[in-house]
Amino acid sequence: MLIQEVLLKIFLKNHPQCGTAKMIQLTATPVTALVDEPVHIRATGLTPFQVVSLQASLKDEKGNMFYSRAYYRANEIGEVDLEHDSSLGGDYVGRHPMGLIWSLKPENLLTRLMKKDVMNSPFQVHLKLYDSDILLDNKPTTALKASLTLERWYVAPGVTRILVQEGRLRGALFLPPGEGRFPGVIDLFGAVGGLIEFRASLLASHGFASLALAYYGYEDLPPRLEIIDLEYFEEAVNFLLRHPKVCGPGIGVVSICKGAEIGLSMAAHLKQITATVLINGPTFTVGIPQVYRGHVYQPAPFSAQLVTINSLGLVELNHLFEETGAEASQSFFPIEKAQGHFLFIVGEEDKNINSKRNAALAIEQLRRNGKNNWTLLSYPGAGHLIEPPYSPLCLASGIRTICSAFHWGGEVIPHAAAQEHAWKEIQKFLRKHLIPTATSKL
Repeated sequence: MLIQEVLLKIFLKNHPQCGTAKMIQLTATPVTALVDEPVHIRATGLTPFQVVSLQASLKDEKGNMFYSRAYYRANEIGEVDLEHDSSLGGDYVGRHPMGLIWSLKPENLLTRLMKKDVMNSPFQVHLKLYDSDILLDNKPTTALKASLTLERWYVAPGVTRILVQEGRLRGALFLPPGEGRFPGVIDLFGAVGGLIEFRASLLASHGFASLALAYYGYEDLPPRLEIIDLEYFEEAVNFLLRHPKVCGPGIGVVSICKGAEIGLSMAAHLKQITATVLINGPTFTVGIPQVYRGHVYQPAPFSAQLVTINSLGLVELNHLFEETGAEASQSFFPIEKAQGHFLFIVGEEDKNINSKRNAALAIEQLRRNGKNNWTLLSYPGAGHLIEPPYSPLCLASGIRTICSAFHWGGEVIPHAAAQEHAWKEIQKFLRKHLIPTATSKL
């Protein structure tokens, strides 16, 4: 006889009232929250030591489905508490209170979960509890025992969104609630193009006046990148500093991938930039020239033969610049001239950019010039797309104008841990350097 069965018989003998039928309930606190906030998930009314399966599902705005599942054993009073109990198997193993959320995987591998309408609707995550079964193709073989729906918002109550169409600038400005002046941040994404707002709306939800800035592939902006004009981004900095709800004298930048290339150049050339967050970005100009007031940075040479296609047919570019040498000197930005501070965030399993090497090159350039205005956060197991906490790992997706199947890299559990830690550090960094008197409390 299994030891669990012996313990159960002893328990029921001493607690006969527990032998009567109880209603199985699935609860979450809070049910409605920002996507970067944790939720306490519990199941009650189970049979002591019963093994159950928990499933989460989400449908994005395009109808793409994402699923996760994990198996848990109830304790001696018939409860499962994800804050204290460990998953026995499924999409993750061990104690991970938010594992059901960050382990969501797309039905189609090449699908990135990205919220478009951040203001008017949340993502809904459906949680379901079943008896233990082998869940194949996300189709349970036993009856549903309990369920509930979480609302995961990208904007806090009171945050306002202002569409920006000033001169040639295109974007969306998010302002926190309240009368006060707020630290200003420009939010830049990479080669995917368009206007991406979910990180800016979250930053505004935490007290930053945040401008999600488009720079190609949106409205009347160029459909493809042929050149990067840094004066466009300088205009965005001045626009933000002129806003009556933005406090100066400095502006922050939060950037990733191609956006981080631009963010690095902004920090080097624009004295108003006092805090720059660079997530998995290059140290030099990539692909197309960058121009600022007549000076041209030509793209660094690369070795096309170093492109890798893995066993799943996914393209990896992280070795592309390994043979790049001294001839790339005209592609490097004069970051030693930056008057602000840098936060380099590196995913060591990035398959798109060798971001660890690039961060090391940038830091060495600063050190050679006697600068110590940098912080490095390097995460083993994290991939390219380091996003706000509890975002599912996007292992691969396509960029319409470039490639249909990029491998971004990352391992699910360490990537999730990196996102949670990095998001807190980003906010502390921005507050420290944009609000000198701030206590850096979240």
